[in-house]
Amino acid sequence: MDKTCGENKFPGLPKNGSPGKNRRLITPLNDYSGTSGRRSGPGELRSELARKGIHALIALVPALAAINRSNTALFLMGGILFYTGAESLRFLGFSTPLISSITSAVLRKREQEHFALGPVTLGLGALLALLFFPPRAASVAIYALAFGDSTATLAGRFLGRIRPAFMAGKSLEGSLACFIAASTASFFVLHDWKASLVTGFLSACAEALPLEDFDNILLPLAAGLSVYFLEAGI
Repeated sequence: MDKTCGENKFPGLPKNGSPGKNRRLITPLNDYSGTSGRRSGPGELRSELARKGIHALIALVPALAAINRSNTALFLMGGILFYTGAESLRFLGFSTPLISSITSAVLRKREQEHFALGPVTLGLGALLALLFFPPRAASVAIYALAFGDSTATLAGRFLGRIRPAFMAGKSLEGSLACFIAASTASFFVLHDWKASLVTGFLSACAEALPLEDFDNILLPLAAGLSVYFLEAGI
């Protein structure tokens, strides 16, 4: 681990390494969604594909939970804490081997001066699904998070054109992509198209809310609850 020296690595960070009084600790909700409607270039596409590729790795959690659910939950907790520590160090001007290079490669421009909260809410969403739902509902919840949210962001960011005012910058194309991906992922677990379509619809509704990275928590909860109630016959 080495301390960044010389010219400040992050604009707005004083030379003593502490956040300036005008520096925001966490990216605000309207500051890094990537759904503002402007056209993105090839570099941004590559970065976003890498970012969502990492995001989709959360889909490994159900397989790990099938082996040992408790250890998987502990692994998620440890991952959240580790990332929080590494990102806090990045924010203060330190670099950590491997983590800093990965983080720098996938951060959006608006996140570079702030604590990037996305991986924390991603881990929390998967963790809450494991803790609150039975295995099938938890698996659907995590797959909806992994694939529904990723496809929604990519479709909305690079293909989205229809952006109703009530969606606060998000697009109908992104919501449709989320619905299709979440419904398809659900079907591979439930083998029931009716239940899968309901789950996909509720996942898309949760993703469409202007919550930014906090939809990583709401989306799996919505998907898991829908499966839980459908299978309970409620």
